[in-house]
Amino acid sequence: MKRKMVKIIIVFISVFAVSLLMESCGRSEGKSGKSAIEEANKVQQLEDGTINLRIEKAFCYNNVSNPSFNAAEWNLVVNKSGRYNVWLSSATIDTLDLQYTSNVTLNLQEKQLIAKPVKNKIVLEGSGVKYPYFRADSYLGELYIQEPGEYTVQLISDKVIARSDTVSASKVLNHTKVLSVSLTPLTR
Repeated sequence: MKRKMVKIIIVFISVFAVSLLMESCGRSEGKSGKSAIEEANKVQQLEDGTINLRIEKAFCYNNVSNPSFNAAEWNLVVNKSGRYNVWLSSATIDTLDLQYTSNVTLNLQEKQLIAKPVKNKIVLEGSGVKYPYFRADSYLGELYIQEPGEYTVQLISDKVIARSDTVSASKVLNHTKVLSVSLTPLTR
C-alpha cells in the first residue's frame, strides 16, 4: 500500500513538473486548452509576403537539464508560396560575440535549417530592444515553401527563454536572447 502511494505521488509530481515546463513565451494567463494556445500564437503572412515570428507569439518549451533543447513553436498561415531568406533576430549586449554555444535549428514541416548565428547586421536602435541591448540579425539560410497552407514552425536554441523561467532568463538576458525569426520572400 505504501509503495502504491509513493508511485501515485511520483506520477502527480511528474505531471505537474511537465506542465510547468510547457509555459508560453507570451501567452496570456486567461487562455487554457490546446486550441486556445494554437489560436493565440497563429501567425499570418503579411501582404508583402514577409513572415514575422516574434517570440512573444510562440509557445515555448524549456529544458532545465539541457537548455540547448529549448524551443519556440508557432502556427503559421502561408498565403504565398516561394523561396524565403530566413533571419534570426537576437537582443545582445556584446555586438562582437553573440555567444550562441550551439547551432540553432529551424524546422518547418519536413524542412530543416541548422546554423550557428553570427552577426550579419547590427541594428543600434532596433524595435524591441532598449539600451544597453542591441539587435543582431543573423542569416540562417533559405527555405522553399511549396504551397499555401498552415504550417508548424519550431526554433530550437538555448537562447529561447520562456517568461516564466526566471533562472535561465537571468543568465541569458545578461548577454543574448532570441527576439524573432523572419522569413523574407526572394524576388526574381
